[in-house]
Amino acid sequence: MTLDKAVAGKTYEVVSVDLPIDLHIRLEALGMTKGTDIDVCETKERGTLIMKLRGTRFAIGKGISVHIEVREVAVHEH
Repeated sequence: MTLDKAVAGKTYEVVSVDLPIDLHIRLEALGMTKGTDIDVCETKERGTLIMKLRGTRFAIGKGISVHIEVREVAVHEH
């Protein structure tokens, strides 16, 4: 599934990122790499997603989140 379909309060693992190279590199610099856990804090009406990534809160728009493939992480996995 893609990150734009994530539910607040759940944790997801990054499977892949399919964005233009400049955005991909920027997200990697912020710590979003394959296998990284993302805690989804809040989802807004217009598609903005507030997440916690490696201890830091970030907000990204739907234009980015639709290109990030994730899988839900079961509570006991990490």
